[in-house]
Amino acid sequence: MLEPHSYACGTWIAPGADAQVLKSPVTGEAIARAGGAALDFGAMIDWAKARGGSALREMGFHERAKMLKALAAYLDGRKEELYALNPLTGATRKDGWIDIDGGIGTMFVFASKGRREMPDGKVYVDGGVEQLSRKGTFLGQHVAVPLRGVAVHINAFNFPVWGMLEKLAPTLLAGVPAIVKPATQTSFLTEAAVRIMLESGLLPEGALQLIVGRTGDLLERLGAQDVVSFTGSARTALALRSMPNIIENGTRFIAEQDSLNASILGPDAAPGTPEFDLFVSEAAREITTKAGQKCTAIRRMIVPEALIDPVIEALTARLEQVVIGDPGEEGVKMGALVSEGQRADVLAQAERIGTEARRVFGDPARAPDCAGAGHGFMEPLLYCCDDPDAASIVHETEAFGPVSTIMPYRDLAHAAAIANRGQGSLVASVITSDPAVARDLTLEMAHWHGRLYFNNRESAQEATGHGSPLPHMTHGGPGRAGGGEEMGGVRGVLHYMQRTAVQGSPDILTAITGQWVKGAEERKGPEHPFRRTFSEIEIGETLHTKSRTVTLEDIEHFARFTGDTFYAHMDEEAAAANPFFPGRVAHGYLLLSFAAGLFVQPDPGPVLANTGLNALSFQKPVSPGDSLRVRLTCKRKTRRTDEYGEVAWDVTLYNQNDEQVAGYELLTMVSYSR
Repeated sequence: MLEPHSYACGTWIAPGADAQVLKSPVTGEAIARAGGAALDFGAMIDWAKARGGSALREMGFHERAKMLKALAAYLDGRKEELYALNPLTGATRKDGWIDIDGGIGTMFVFASKGRREMPDGKVYVDGGVEQLSRKGTFLGQHVAVPLRGVAVHINAFNFPVWGMLEKLAPTLLAGVPAIVKPATQTSFLTEAAVRIMLESGLLPEGALQLIVGRTGDLLERLGAQDVVSFTGSARTALALRSMPNIIENGTRFIAEQDSLNASILGPDAAPGTPEFDLFVSEAAREITTKAGQKCTAIRRMIVPEALIDPVIEALTARLEQVVIGDPGEEGVKMGALVSEGQRADVLAQAERIGTEARRVFGDPARAPDCAGAGHGFMEPLLYCCDDPDAASIVHETEAFGPVSTIMPYRDLAHAAAIANRGQGSLVASVITSDPAVARDLTLEMAHWHGRLYFNNRESAQEATGHGSPLPHMTHGGPGRAGGGEEMGGVRGVLHYMQRTAVQGSPDILTAITGQWVKGAEERKGPEHPFRRTFSEIEIGETLHTKSRTVTLEDIEHFARFTGDTFYAHMDEEAAAANPFFPGRVAHGYLLLSFAAGLFVQPDPGPVLANTGLNALSFQKPVSPGDSLRVRLTCKRKTRRTDEYGEVAWDVTLYNQNDEQVAGYELLTMVSYSR
């Protein structure tokens, strides 16, 4: 029998005498003892802050991202240990792929985003510099730093691995330690993943702790620097976020909860079209994947009135082909619900839905013909609510299992109104090939839905599916869905950081952010900056070039050579009539080419490549006879590989009157060695 342990203050702690006995949703046999251990929650918080938090903050974003990547790779190498336990949750291997590989993939994505989108330092720069004074000696900058508390992750039973890793990855990347509390029924799978991560030796001591069982007074001890990230029912979320200390201390509370997600069949998606078949395919998959135990599953299908019967017929044909049984057996398409109690709850909610909708597929009283059918197994149930406007239960009740309801709509406005009756969802999908339909529904629905997923024949091959939250995008939703958000790339990391406005001189902001701010001190290097290695180049290191006169011959030659004969460069009278130009002017790209010619060092050296430029803007036209000079300043440095890093240069072009005519950020890859 399995005995998932808690991990607190560096020690594995076995289940207590009053541990809960967990039963197999497949056979009903006892499979584990979990919980009941006496844990010192105050000590766990102190351990996390003193050990885990301080160690994580000693690392920069890129170091933490590198740690996440190595951690994900280590988990990936041992994931079969997790797949071996997966059937005990009632899930098929395909279901487990979403949970296990999906969780590992999420960690890889956050590792990549940490390296590519966050600075190689300890302070995150949020947005651009704000000029707060006329001469630029007093500036403002928003920054973000790690909270000095602990993140408590309370996860649901349906995704014991992904549910943990999608919260843990941005938390660790932010530099905050975590205490993970999985749902007890599937805690053995979470515990196995935690053991693997701790055995890797990659995590600092105190960065990760695990509670199997009840949380005792843990939440009562949290303060203003702590975060609670919760996935589960709206009722439990309300009880937790209403705790006096959570309210009084302003403890951050992120909730992902009940959601009556909808899928709309566009009016253009008639039977026989790829969109109609796609709608039926996605609906069938969402009803049966994880036996419908997904927070993003389709609970309401909204279809044109004339297509109610064709949709029911097509979906029935799909559901009749679903093989239900032991998730460990080959050929089984849908396993069991997580427990017999969960099955009873789903059937009770389905009975409520049945008071407003007619059942068109499945029988709640009939157990599937498979071993252990009296435990967690049930048939998919499909209902049809003929009058969704008069109904209320179908818009308020979530049967967290293989249950969905079809309902008709008259026009797009009616379809949007029905979808919005759910009062907040994690996701709504629309299957249509008409961009106007997508636009109109977005305008009418986006305020009630955390994610809008559009799919059709063009995107079907690569689309990830209605029910697939991705780490790049926000996962969450307003109203009933909890009002919070998770993942969303760097946005998800910032949930565990404090955004602060810092104000001061350019030199002060440069020192705080580690990025050169215009107006800060400029340093002259001992040689041309392109002759210096990545480690030798200093922030603020500056090159001032000689000047070059721009002639009319230069402009005409560039026009003929490139084919850019725009009248502002070639026709004096027409250019003078343009309110932006005094007469014929130099091409903007000619100025960039001349700038490169002024600051580039041509010989082979540490600079490997120019990889692009950002934020190019032209402030003042350059006329024939004007001269051009350049200031090139090292703005920031970012390590990329073990061989080279990226150097961003602030490039400013000036004319003979020291007026800025153009500016941009130049990116170069620079070797660590000569």
